[in-house]
Amino acid sequence: MSRILVTGGAGFIGSNFVRFILDRYPDYRIVNLDKLTYAGNLENLSGLEKNPHHSFIQGDICDADLVGRILEKGADVIVNFAAETHVDRSILQSADFVRTNVLGTLNLLEQARKYKVARLLQVSTDEVYGSLGPSGAFTELSPIAPNSPYAASKASADLLVRSYCKTHGFPGIITRCSNNYGPYQFPEKLIPLLISNAMAGLPLPIYGDGLNVRDWIYVRDHCAALDAVLHRGRDGEVYNVGAKQEIPNIQVARRILESLGKDENLITYVEDRPGHDRRYAIDSTKMESQLGWHAEILFEAGLRATVEWYRSNSSWMEHVRNGEYLTYYDRMYGQRQRTLAER
Repeated sequence: MSRILVTGGAGFIGSNFVRFILDRYPDYRIVNLDKLTYAGNLENLSGLEKNPHHSFIQGDICDADLVGRILEKGADVIVNFAAETHVDRSILQSADFVRTNVLGTLNLLEQARKYKVARLLQVSTDEVYGSLGPSGAFTELSPIAPNSPYAASKASADLLVRSYCKTHGFPGIITRCSNNYGPYQFPEKLIPLLISNAMAGLPLPIYGDGLNVRDWIYVRDHCAALDAVLHRGRDGEVYNVGAKQEIPNIQVARRILESLGKDENLITYVEDRPGHDRRYAIDSTKMESQLGWHAEILFEAGLRATVEWYRSNSSWMEHVRNGEYLTYYDRMYGQRQRTLAER
C-alpha cells in the first residue's frame, strides 16, 4: 500500500493528508491529482516541489483517459478528496457538484476496477445524514437524508461506492467526517472566514440566530483517522469520524474574536441560508473500538493553533484573496508539466 493516488490533494484536507502521509511514511509515493479549481491551491503544497516521493498532476477526476494512464503506471490505493464542497455554491451551481462529486467518483470506480486497485477510500461528510434534533448522534446506520445539493451529491457518490462493493465485490471504504478546521482552509468556510475578517476588522457574518451546532475536528486528527482506515479498515464498511466537540457557530465567532483581541460588535447576523441544517453530531464508536483511533486535539488548542497559522501566513491569505495563488502552478512547475501526457 505504498503507492497512493490522492485526488483533490491540493485542497484543504487533501493537502494536509499528503503532508501527514509523507511525514509518517517517508518511503510511500504519492501521485497528487487536482483540477486546481478556485479551492485547489498549490501553495498548500509548498515545500514538496522537490520531494521525490510526491508528484503533482493537474487534471480532472472525470477524465477517464488521464485517470487510466495514472493507474496504469501503478497505484495500490486511491484516496478521493476531489469534490466541490461549499454548500452556498451548491445552491447556486448544483450541476458542478453533480459532475465532480457524482460522475467523478463513478469514473474513479470504473478505472479502479479496470486496473485492479486494491482499495478506494471515499472521503465523505456527515452532511449526508441531514440534520439532528437537540440530542443523539449520527451512527453508520443512520439514514441518509441530505438537505443541500452538496450533501445530496456526496450521498450519491457514497451510494455508488456502496453499490460497487455489493455488486462487484469492489474494495471500497467510505468515511464520513464532521466539520474540519485548521491550516490551508479556503476562507469561504466558517472558521477561516471569521479569522480573516476579524484580522481585517471586517464584520463577521453569522447565519440566522447563530445557534446552528457543528462537531468540530482539527484536520490533523481527521488525517490520522484516514490513515487508520486506509491501513486497518475493512472493505465495504462505513466509518464515522468525529471529535465530540459540538459548538454553536456564534460561540466559534466569539472565541475567535477573543483570541484576536477584537470586540464582539464585529458580529453581524445575516439572513439564514436555505436548507441550513440545525445540528450535526458524530458517533465515532466504531472507529475507536475497531481501529483504535480517537480525536486528540481539543477545540480550544486547535483553534489557537489555527488562528496563529493564519496570523503567521498572511501572504497565503493575501494570495487567496487576490487570486495570485492561481498562478503558483506556472511559477513553480511550468507549463510543460500540466498533464501526465506531457511529462
